[in-house]
Amino acid sequence: MKRIVHKAKNFNDAEKWDILQHISMTAEERQRISRLLKTKYYGKHNPDMRQRSGK
Repeated sequence: MKRIVHKAKNFNDAEKWDILQHISMTAEERQRISRLLKTKYYGKHNPDMRQRSGK
């Protein structure tokens, strides 16, 4: 993943840039990043909450 640095002059400019970055990503990119963060936080062997049995 290519890292990009952006220095904003104020909070509003930073927020607009952040929103534009999210909008410009494809659905595949967002899903890939989501999986990467999930694996980084929970590890590779995490239970799927949708498959847990209820009481």
